[in-house]
Amino acid sequence: MAMSIRNQLPGTVTTVTTGEVMATVKVWLTGGLELTAAVTVDAVKELGLHAGSAVHALVKSTEVALATGPVPGLSIRNQLPGTVTEVTTGGAMAGVKVTVDAGELTAAITAEAADELGLAAGTPVVALIKSTEVSLSA
Repeated sequence: MAMSIRNQLPGTVTTVTTGEVMATVKVWLTGGLELTAAVTVDAVKELGLHAGSAVHALVKSTEVALATGPVPGLSIRNQLPGTVTEVTTGGAMAGVKVTVDAGELTAAITAEAADELGLAAGTPVVALIKSTEVSLSA
């Protein structure tokens, strides 16, 4: 199946913690980073997720925020350090490609934010992704 979601990171489920409706799924990404996804319990069952399951973590580029360093005191579970490899700026928006240990991420942010952060190839950044914005495919 072809998808428009640019960010597709392979990994292995390490833990599944279920609640009444939602579950948190920890995924060890290829490259050694951990990612947390918050998905429905139904999705866990339908995908057959358990420790050891091979998955792809999917994140829309519009759901990736960027910071120029780690952000303490934040509820966002996923803070992936990386390096900007490319910035493409249009009138309103910028597409920023970031290399992380697990592969490459694309962030769609405002052109104003890219400029204010001084983003250019070689800039160290931290990609911030809420766990509720991570989908999983098995």
